[in-house]
Amino acid sequence: MTPRLQFPQLALRRRLGQLSCMSRPVLRLRSWPLSFLYYFLTFGALKPLAKVGWRPTSRVALYKTIPTRLLSRAWGRLNQVELPTWLRKPVYSLYIWTFGVNMQEAAVEDLIQYRNLGEFFRRKLKPAVRPVCNSHCVISPADGKILHFGRVRNCEVEQVKGVTYSLETFLGPHTWAEAINCTIKPSNEEDPSSFQDLLVTKEGNELFHCVVYLAPGDYHCFHSPTDWRVAHRRHFPGSLMSVNPGVARWIKELFCHNERVVLSGEWTHGFFSLTAVGATNVGSIRIYFDKELRTNSPRYSKGSYNDFSYLSNNNQEGVSMRKGEHLGEFNLGSTIVLLFEAPHDFTFNLKAGQKIRYGEPLGTM
Repeated sequence: MTPRLQFPQLALRRRLGQLSCMSRPVLRLRSWPLSFLYYFLTFGALKPLAKVGWRPTSRVALYKTIPTRLLSRAWGRLNQVELPTWLRKPVYSLYIWTFGVNMQEAAVEDLIQYRNLGEFFRRKLKPAVRPVCNSHCVISPADGKILHFGRVRNCEVEQVKGVTYSLETFLGPHTWAEAINCTIKPSNEEDPSSFQDLLVTKEGNELFHCVVYLAPGDYHCFHSPTDWRVAHRRHFPGSLMSVNPGVARWIKELFCHNERVVLSGEWTHGFFSLTAVGATNVGSIRIYFDKELRTNSPRYSKGSYNDFSYLSNNNQEGVSMRKGEHLGEFNLGSTIVLLFEAPHDFTFNLKAGQKIRYGEPLGTM
């Protein structure tokens, strides 16, 4: 009979308890092995720790000991290194096999034509493979997986089922309302839902949200989800933690910690915003019409953000986007968060966890 390995529960509890009592420099050094567990292993592999009663005081702080921004910048530079012709097919084929990439949809199927990893990640699609639905007012901006959707309640939004983040922390102060000609209502700081009320500009409307997760094997470009005008951009420098759904279940307000670019404006029913959330190895977020945007800078102030208005004396409309029009791209998989107001009878035609492709409908009135 094969002997069963016994987990040293008492010793493990004591060892993990000692970590929380160490000084900050020592803790940072000694927590590296555990941090790499968070980074390289699935979170399911850490279940034995939970079974013995370990509840880390700050999973976010532990996970942040990994220099994800530095790793992402290094990965970005590696992506630009031109591969020898003989090496391209084996490297790309391994990636295709690992992440299930469908190269039959790519505009260029010949792997030899992609000079580096960056070109391969940002590959374009054949024009006919993603027809844009014209019968619905909002479409999916990208290929991916629906993590969560629905009405916004009490200024809290779910990143995955049961794990929320603050709408005000995610979008930042409401100072950009003037840029998109929204009526600024007086706020009540004691009422957490007052920020949510500020975003709803028309009587009878409600605030809705939808989260689309782009896996590494998905098409990495994103498109305009509706006809709207973009008036303002807010860039939050931040961490670049993984946005994998498994990680999102562990870390509350993950999307508020990560670097992100918030595009705000108006559509026919009022306020509309699209946020591109960065992730590990996805420090580069590109918006095609915004040449001034620079993401994953080496230095930044925690909690800071940079505002930029697309309005000017010569342009009072901002940037007009048509439904399905190219909007931007990631260097690897990441997340798109849509927040918008719509009439109360707006309904999503979705299921949590379902796969969706760019151009397919999200919902309608």
